[in-house]
Amino acid sequence: MPKQSENLAPVKIPLYSAAHEQVGELEVAGVVFGREGDVSLLHEAVRMQLANRRAGTASTKTKGLISGGGRKPWRQKGTGRARAGSTRSPIWRHGGTIFGPQPRDYSYKMPKKAWRKALCMAISDRARNGKLLIVESLDLAEAKTKAAKAALDKMGVKHALIVVGEDDVSFFRAARNLAAHKVLALAGLNVYDVLNYDELVMTTKTAKAIEARFTGEAK
Repeated sequence: MPKQSENLAPVKIPLYSAAHEQVGELEVAGVVFGREGDVSLLHEAVRMQLANRRAGTASTKTKGLISGGGRKPWRQKGTGRARAGSTRSPIWRHGGTIFGPQPRDYSYKMPKKAWRKALCMAISDRARNGKLLIVESLDLAEAKTKAAKAALDKMGVKHALIVVGEDDVSFFRAARNLAAHKVLALAGLNVYDVLNYDELVMTTKTAKAIEARFTGEAK
């Protein structure tokens, strides 16, 4: 396993223009963009997110929830048949369900420090494999989906998560209907979406905002 000091060293990531031309390098904190660790932490983070998305609305009726069946179908003894107390018994046709699913909450939380580390590891994975694209800006000539698609095509991305900040409202509105990409506000950045898309796109300002947010928390 790499030493912690190697993970904390600053890393340089290529900086591109909107036309996908490299214009320099951006130095960012290694604790956020160059972090390594046990991949089981990523698995746990994704598992938690998927569990939190479960509706938990599956429901079946037990013997006590089905209407009717209050009368004993026949007397206890003397008929030659098995004893029966209700026509809603689980062993009868149209009877209740034994131990069936009931509405429940599947959500749970993992420790905050573990979640933050997992998110930094996911971002670092994209940076390490050349799948993190940092651009100078995401400004569009007109806030239309067609313009957003053309801009992303110029960048050479095919299946990207685009993280936008407060200054990228027009791009957010223009790109949110693209089927092959997902545009996400900085506040909603999460492990599952980072790993679910092939590329990660953000502006210089957004990258610095992420760095400022996690530099003190990811240690």
